[in-house]
Order: sequence, then C-alpha cells, then structure tokens
Amino acid sequence: MTKFKELHPEYITDKKGRKKSVIIPIKEFKELLEDIDDLVAAAERKDEPTISHKKLLDELKKDGLI
Repeated sequence: MTKFKELHPEYITDKKGRKKSVIIPIKEFKELLEDIDDLVAAAERKDEPTISHKKLLDELKKDGLI
C-alpha cells in the first residue's frame, strides 16, 4: 500500500497561497488507484465466511490446483 511519505505531490495554490489541487506522478496515481481497488474489494468481502489455511490448502490439493 502506498504511504503518504512515498508520494511526491506538487500543489496548485490560489492567489492567497491556499492549496487547491495536487499533481502527482502518474505511476503514483496508478498505485493509489490499485490501493483503492484493494480496499474496496476487502470492504465488499468483509462479511464473507472464512476458512482455515489448512482447509484452503486441502481444497486446492483436492481440486488439483496445487
């Protein structure tokens, strides 16, 4: 996940020097979008039932996936 300290923002200010907009490198913007997508997916799945790691491995082996 992208950390604020890792961003390199440039600010657009009004005549009084108040920050109005921000510009970030496209790579950092794309990383932020990926982070948002991940957070949305996690939020949408928060109420889904869970299974143990062992059970997951057993099911994957049974299905021939590992």
